[in-house]
Amino acid sequence: QVQLVESGGGLVQAGGSLRLSCAASGRTFSRYAMGWFRQAPGKEREFVATISWDGGSTYYADSVKGRFTISRDNAKNTVYLQMNSLQPEDTAVYSCAASSTGALTTSRAYAYWGQGTQVTVSS
Repeated sequence: QVQLVESGGGLVQAGGSLRLSCAASGRTFSRYAMGWFRQAPGKEREFVATISWDGGSTYYADSVKGRFTISRDNAKNTVYLQMNSLQPEDTAVYSCAASSTGALTTSRAYAYWGQGTQVTVSS
């Protein structure tokens, strides 16, 4: 099992930056692909970014490509999401998730989820 705890959310002005962290428990973190998803009020959860177990492959939603960067440090059992040029439409609860089936964009591939961290971008 993997337990995930996100941090780094907060309130930021449009154009600003935040870095989210997701700390994982357990010694098998490096076996999992990791993903970030977000859910805005009244909307369905959507894929943001994912990274393979070794960090060699990354994929992004079109809406964040070029602005967000996902990375991981397997020695620290942590995955990051660097978010630049934030816009009000990026406001959501951001959750990290772990997948044993690969760096996929569908939430169904992820068995373990964190509780989420709120990101609010003011205009």
